[in-house]
Parts: sequence; C-alpha cells; structure tokens
Amino acid sequence: MAAPAPSAPPYMAQAPPTTTPVQPAPQPGMNPAQPPVVQPVVVVEQPTLWSSLTSYFAKMDNVFRPISDTFGEMRRIRQHLQLPNPGSVEKMQNEVKAVQTTNFMFEGARADLTKALNLNPIFQVTHAFSLGVAGKNSYNFGAVYGDENRFYQAGLDDTGNVTMRLNTRWTPGQISKIQAQLAPAGGQSFVQLEHDLMGSDYSANIKALNPSPANATGIFVANYLQAMTSTFAVGAEAIYQRPSAEIEEASIGYMAKWTGKQNDWIATAQWQPQGVGQFTYWQKLSEQVDVAGDLQMIMMQQRRDAQASLAARYSFRTSSLRAQLDSVGKLSSVYEARISPAFAFTFSGEIDQLQGDAKFGLGVSIESGSEPMDPTLPPPTPPSVPM
Repeated sequence: MAAPAPSAPPYMAQAPPTTTPVQPAPQPGMNPAQPPVVQPVVVVEQPTLWSSLTSYFAKMDNVFRPISDTFGEMRRIRQHLQLPNPGSVEKMQNEVKAVQTTNFMFEGARADLTKALNLNPIFQVTHAFSLGVAGKNSYNFGAVYGDENRFYQAGLDDTGNVTMRLNTRWTPGQISKIQAQLAPAGGQSFVQLEHDLMGSDYSANIKALNPSPANATGIFVANYLQAMTSTFAVGAEAIYQRPSAEIEEASIGYMAKWTGKQNDWIATAQWQPQGVGQFTYWQKLSEQVDVAGDLQMIMMQQRRDAQASLAARYSFRTSSLRAQLDSVGKLSSVYEARISPAFAFTFSGEIDQLQGDAKFGLGVSIESGSEPMDPTLPPPTPPSVPM
C-alpha cells in the first residue's frame, strides 16, 4: 500500500482558483469583436438662488447700462458748465412779493411785542395784538427757536387755534419741513409734510397735504427746477388731488425763470394746463429803488379774466416805502420806519377807486433783549436757520 502524500505546510499560501472572465452576451446586430459601448451619465445641476439672481442682474445690466451711461454723461457736462443753483420753485417770486404791498397790508391797529431771550441760537417770544374794524380783535402768542440745523415755531391765538412749524436741515442741501394747525372749527385743521432737495444746479421739492394712508387721500405735489444756462432755468410741477375715495384729479404745470447776469432783474412764468398763468418781473433800479410787475391770467372756458399790478419800493437807511397800483383800481401804500433798534411803527393805506372804499392801518413794534446791547458794537450775527 502506497504511503499518503505529505500535506503542505500551513505557512504556505494556496494559489487562488483560476476563473475565466464572463464576456457579456453580444447584442443583436453587434459585432462581437467590437468593445462594448459605454453610455455617458448626464448629471443635471439645479440652479441656486444666487446664480439665478446673478444671471438676472447681468441681463438687466445690459438694459439699464445705456441709461446710466447717458445720465453719467449728462452729469459730467453739467459739472463742466458749472451752472448755478436756480433756487426753489416756492421762492421764485420772493423778490416780487418783497416789493408788493399785498403781504404787508392790514386794517385797524396792531401791536407786536417781542422779547429776544437769546440771539444765537435764536429764542424769542412774541405777543401780537390786533384791533380790527367791526370788533374783529385778536391776540396771538408765538415762540421761535432756531439754529443752523433746526427751526421751530409755534403759535396760539385767542380762538384756540394752535399752529406749529418744524424745519430740520439734514445735510447742506436737504431740509425736511412739517406744518400743522389744530382748529376748534371743523375743516380748518391740517398737516403738511415737505422735503427740499437742493443740488448744485437744480432744486426739487415733494409735498403732502393732509395725507391719509388709510384711504389714500390727500393732496400731493412734486416739482423740479433745472438750470439750463447761467441765467435760464425751466421746471415742472405735478399735482395730484384726492380729497375723497371717489374724487381724484391730476395736473402738470410748467415754469421758467430768467435772471440777469448781474442779478439785477428776474422774470418768471408759470402755466397750468387748466388755463391759469402767472408772469412776474422784478428789477433793481438802484441801491434804494426796485420795481416789480405781476400779471395773472385765467383762460378757462367758463371764465376769462386777467389782473395786473405794478409796485415800487424805496429803501432808506431806517425806513422803507412801498406803493402798488393794480388794474382793478386799487392804490395801496405801506410805510415802515424804525425810530430806534427797539421801536418801529408802520402805516398802511388802501383806496379802491371803483368800489369807493378805503382802508387804513397803524402798527407799532417793540423789541427787547435779555441783555442791554452796546450801541458802539455791531449787533451779533444770527444763525442761518433752515427755511
């Protein structure tokens, strides 16, 4: 009997069994000699929010870039021309109003007592008494505070009307304003919000009168005045009125302003699409004399009317005289004289030639300070309050 074969030592590894790779079955119509075709795997990546926004703004940039480039080129041209600021639309006729007697006329007797508690910042209180005809007497108490960036004014009269005015200068070219009145009588209370923007060669203003966010009612005004040359400016004003939810009206008016090269004359024109126009002219004839003219026209279908006025002002060292004549036959005059730094009096008179009526007024103004002023020293300079 043959002896059994010796077994392999345990430390010797056995060879793995031999395997034959299995070839994939050939597909119908496929040559077995060709290698198999590997199908590519396509992975679709969902766009993220950031990539979507980037793509959207990239497309919008192609749309708005020509517009922004145009505005940038216009800004560079305006800076090169060095155009002056044309002033605000609200103050276009300030020189004319300063010459006319309309804002200085009163009837009866009037006395204003002013106590200046401080000069810089301004802080003063005023007691105003008025004795009118037919027993129309009134009293008003007012207080004013102001510095370079703020101007606060409040008043209270004998009928219970409370008025207030707040102006704030945020930057050298931006001023916000709030005006309000609380009246016992219905329909006389109001609030007005306003903001002025003054640029190097333009001015803009937005205003809201009695705005109500609840029912979107109120009166909203926006205007813009742009200097085209050193002496000429044009602008527009849009007005939207919605006194109730059922009534609304919108209109756009246009304006122009011409100024002399020496600032010795100013002409303005304003026109509303309803057919209302106003044209003014002011000229400084000398250091003491300036004149003004005003023409108002109404060219509506229901009404056609026009009224013109001419005014002159003579300014002296301690007094001034204003005279005005209009096309309806009214001749008026206001004379103001300052006897001393603390005392001044005013005479006003008006004669209506067509109606045969006359008005006369006499007023005095007394001012006092918290500290006596030295007459040999110049008066302190008050701050430039935002108006």
